[in-house]
Amino acid sequence: MFYYYSSPLYRSITKMYRALLISFLILGLHCDNCLSIREYSKEDVLKLREEVREMFQHAYDSYLRYAYPYDELRPLSCDGVDTWGSYSLTLIDALDMLVIMGNYTEFNRVVDIVLEKQNFDTDINVSVFETNIRIIGGLLSAHLLSNKSGMKLEPGWPCNGPLLRLAEDVAHRLIAAFDTTTGMPYGTINLRSGVPPGETSITCTAGVGTFIIEFGTLSRLTGDPLYEEVALNALKALYHHRSPIGLVGNHIDVMTGRWTAQDAGIGGGVDSYFEYLVKGAILLERPELMSMFNEARTVIDKYLKKDDWYVWATMLKGHVTLPVFQSLESYWPGLLSLIGESDTAMRILHNYHSVWKQYGFTPEVYNLGTGEASSSRESYPLRPELIESIMYLYRETRDPILLQMGEDILRSIQHSARTPCGYATIKDVRDHRKEDRMESFFLAETTKYLYLLFDPDNFIHNPGVHGTVINTPNGECIVDMGGYVFNTEAHPIDPLMLYCCHEARQGINISEVHRISQILDEEDNIQFMTMIDASMNRNITNTTEKETDSETTTSFKVNTTTTTTNEIRDFPKAEQSQVSIKTETRTGYVNIDGTEREKTKNESLGDILKDHISNYYNNTTINDSNKETITEEPSTQTVSKVAVDDIIIPQKTESDTLQLPSTTKAKEVIKILPKVLQDYINNDYRAKSTCEPQRMLERIRNEKRYPEHPDINKYRILLTAAPSFMQRVCIAGEFLNRKHVEL
Repeated sequence: MFYYYSSPLYRSITKMYRALLISFLILGLHCDNCLSIREYSKEDVLKLREEVREMFQHAYDSYLRYAYPYDELRPLSCDGVDTWGSYSLTLIDALDMLVIMGNYTEFNRVVDIVLEKQNFDTDINVSVFETNIRIIGGLLSAHLLSNKSGMKLEPGWPCNGPLLRLAEDVAHRLIAAFDTTTGMPYGTINLRSGVPPGETSITCTAGVGTFIIEFGTLSRLTGDPLYEEVALNALKALYHHRSPIGLVGNHIDVMTGRWTAQDAGIGGGVDSYFEYLVKGAILLERPELMSMFNEARTVIDKYLKKDDWYVWATMLKGHVTLPVFQSLESYWPGLLSLIGESDTAMRILHNYHSVWKQYGFTPEVYNLGTGEASSSRESYPLRPELIESIMYLYRETRDPILLQMGEDILRSIQHSARTPCGYATIKDVRDHRKEDRMESFFLAETTKYLYLLFDPDNFIHNPGVHGTVINTPNGECIVDMGGYVFNTEAHPIDPLMLYCCHEARQGINISEVHRISQILDEEDNIQFMTMIDASMNRNITNTTEKETDSETTTSFKVNTTTTTTNEIRDFPKAEQSQVSIKTETRTGYVNIDGTEREKTKNESLGDILKDHISNYYNNTTINDSNKETITEEPSTQTVSKVAVDDIIIPQKTESDTLQLPSTTKAKEVIKILPKVLQDYINNDYRAKSTCEPQRMLERIRNEKRYPEHPDINKYRILLTAAPSFMQRVCIAGEFLNRKHVEL
């Protein structure tokens, strides 16, 4: 008998049996029809909600017990560590979650601690991006939610308050980062002195385009246009520097506008830029931002989308470079749901969830060709993006499979990430080893999206059917009607509160709230469009002189045609190799373009510069009376042409080549010094002049470096088939005349 169990025949049979068993399991995972979807009663969902509450509480209490006042908790060592700025990051990041869960006593206690002890006048270098989304976003959200906690509010709230002043103090310290030639910000700032000497001018795309929500909220609440205009200018700069085919790269030099990393994708380094185009358009009523996203979406689908997966490609020609899925890309289905494309979003989400089911977590990078986690990026730092999309889509579709996905995620985290002192990063999704770190976004985002998924009656989900009237310096104002816009750190902003602190633009008066409720219940916005058309006929005199009568009567009608974009140039296809991609819904493989990059000579920057200068000098004249550039009308006058090379490389006189003996001798002496001293002398390390924000704003306005987008006033772009809980409430917030509304 011993011989039988150790024989090659037995081992072969056992191996074959195991292979068959694994095959059946894999087929089961990839067969949606083979798996029964669990039915969830309301009691089941609320039980899951309470489990998430306990999860948050365990992590939150562990941070306070072992890590405060450090930035983050180390859940294996049971101590704390400073990571992003030494300003008790996790505490501020978790503030609004206390309100969402209804723990008002703890919220009020912690706010008092933050206001008493927090001082941002410190000599530390911090990430501009992280400080904005976590600190400013967290403080603004806590400020706007503080009325729910019973906290004593200052007169003039929400246009005034200590948390708002603290958020503005931090934002004011970040403004110096935007003092660049392009208007795009540096990546690092010193909270006391500004941009550090020698700071690199290379910043990722997300680090440039992820400010409009927080800065726009600040401007609307405080009345200071500085923040919104600076953030908007940075977005215009990215739009201006996109490639000829409409893609943006991964890293850019904020002083020259030169792309230093030209791979285009929707994941790490780029992700929240696209997110803020959509959410910024919704929150601040800016159609041009939605139009920018629509243009970007068109080229993304053309060059980067491969059978409901997204890959990386060259921004210049769209050739595939990296056929991988990144965990950070999981926000994309949720973003599509905000513009009413839930069907497309669900297909993509199923693919992403298949990776979770394969490992129990989503690795940072997943190779689509091999169907395996990347050997160098195999960790899962408790990221929220997948559960974020699940929450958005469930709120729109009520598909029970999304609850099942959410419970899968909850079970994985509870089983493999929980420690006696909190929750730990998964170092390797293949064996679930732990790493000694719990980032602040676990409390700010991951637990929040899980909680909201299982709490359908939370005030955050209010679809605009009820609200609260408050008194402000501008009179009565309606708040708490829902439509909260989450920043990329999941800090919710009430869009209606932004209109409490400034006079709304000339819009459309809607005098009855129940009519809005009826609109919100409809599957489409036809009724809303009819009301808008009728209102436009009554208020036609309010339109600008630039619009023609025909444009006025149709500007808010349903747009049934595809939004036009800039003409996209097609490039010859390079040689492509075939790469197999595994999907959730197929037993076979899907082929996509390979990764070979075509080596072509880039267009000369000098040639571009010459063309611009030549056009400037030969097609325009300067009016000395007002110093403005005026384009000349065609005429019969003979205009002398300016040689471009004479401008770029002026003729040198003989005296220009002469140097004083002392200068020549000094240069020779420098060559003798050590290289480190030579670098110090040759670089300008003198203290940079202090940034004056108001002068910077005046310069941005006067320069007008980036022209306005042609769709800046086309508000119909915002009237998409988006979910009622988000977009229509925000639009109503702008067009609603609060003087005619009684709740």
